[in-house]
Amino acid sequence: MPMQEILSRWLASSAGDYALVEHPAVHTIDEALIHVPAMPGLMVKNLFVRDEKGRRHMLVIVPFDKRVDLAALGRLLPASKLSMASPERLLQHLGITPGSVSLFALIHDGAQAVELVLDQAVWDAGHIQAHPLRNTATVALSHATLVRFLAHTGHVPRIVTVPATQ
Repeated sequence: MPMQEILSRWLASSAGDYALVEHPAVHTIDEALIHVPAMPGLMVKNLFVRDEKGRRHMLVIVPFDKRVDLAALGRLLPASKLSMASPERLLQHLGITPGSVSLFALIHDGAQAVELVLDQAVWDAGHIQAHPLRNTATVALSHATLVRFLAHTGHVPRIVTVPATQ
């Protein structure tokens, strides 16, 4: 069964408090600000990064308007020389392509090879927004639904105040 269908079934049966809206394809935060209808929840930015040797991969989720200081984040975690991972690594580890990255992609990571790093503001939000494995829809989910989803995938988030650039 395709992961999109698995996620849709999980949302229908287990998600509880969530809302889904359809919209034109968005590839950037700027496009999302234009095309995603107003809905509850914190709009977030998702960064798929790797360490210098490509042994560690992380999904870093921050508020949409935060500019992440990858060098400082690497020192905090610790991880050597963080950089954006390639589209090939994104497809290999999370089964998606650029523009569709979200926490829901963790459903593809049965081996739990990808570390989840959540900014404290994301963790504290009552609701957050995420793409449901495609960039033509957005889901607003409650914190309780986020916790249920992470329990479903087996991912334990590392919650930190992600350093921002000045």
